[in-house]
Amino acid sequence: MITEKTLFAQHVEKGLSSTQKFLSSMYFYDKKGEALFREIMNLEEYYLTDCEMEILRVQGNEIAKAIGNEPLDIIELGAGDGIKTKELLKHFDFENVTYSPIDISEQAIIDITAKMKEWLPQLNTKGICGDYFKMIGDFKSDRKKVILFLGSNLGNMTDDQARGFLGQLHQVMNTGDSILLGLDLIKSEDIVLPAYSDSKGVTAQFNLNLLERINRELGGNFDTSQFEHLATYNEKEGIAKSFIRSKIDQTVIIKETEGSYSFKKGELIHTEVSRKYDLDIIRKIIDGTSLQLKYQFTDHRQYFTNLIFTKI
Repeated sequence: MITEKTLFAQHVEKGLSSTQKFLSSMYFYDKKGEALFREIMNLEEYYLTDCEMEILRVQGNEIAKAIGNEPLDIIELGAGDGIKTKELLKHFDFENVTYSPIDISEQAIIDITAKMKEWLPQLNTKGICGDYFKMIGDFKSDRKKVILFLGSNLGNMTDDQARGFLGQLHQVMNTGDSILLGLDLIKSEDIVLPAYSDSKGVTAQFNLNLLERINRELGGNFDTSQFEHLATYNEKEGIAKSFIRSKIDQTVIIKETEGSYSFKKGELIHTEVSRKYDLDIIRKIIDGTSLQLKYQFTDHRQYFTNLIFTKI
């Protein structure tokens, strides 16, 4: 059986051996990374969390009415701490609803299940630990369902990846099932860029922790003081990117991959894409599916949107 450690090592070997080096953002979230991301979500510059929280808190009842109150399975992909989701769930008839948060972090599932029992004790919560990308086929059922994909997590995919992912979800949905999608809208650089390069340097720590994780888990010898975080944003395309940049010419050895990796001064490791959207972009992504945009909700600044797509 291939272990998670082996998969991590294989990914690192592939990414650091490529002409344009890369490491996937999915590996940001070890215990330290999760703690740093919680800190990021509370930063003033990181507007995404507050904007979506506002939508779910102020318009949660309208969203719940739009989804409907018949017997329903609510499946949340990448549930996190559940604080935002609680603001939506409290508007449903708990006798008719089963809530299934899915997260790759076992501790996150333990925590959110306990919190939901405290916050909404009558809600039937069934937490699932796993990689939702690999579990999509398990979502198929006869009950009506709504899939929650919040936090603009879709934006961490390329448009082609997002199209494929939504196409997979579409395949396991029945007619009348819905997706509630949270998306960050295209804005000016002075608003977006600080969200990925904050003044306190927490995002830099978060990005560089990926190298520290390689050191801890794979026996790497990265000197993180010789690397730095870099964020860019192309306002015309609506795409923010994160990189780790080498400050000097250097070579790194990783025991688990049995490899050495050379870096030129200024060379980049691409770690994350954060796509921003408008309705034209999202319509192109869902083109070819029978998903139909039914409802749109935005925060008061028009920074963020939650969209309901229904399979027709």
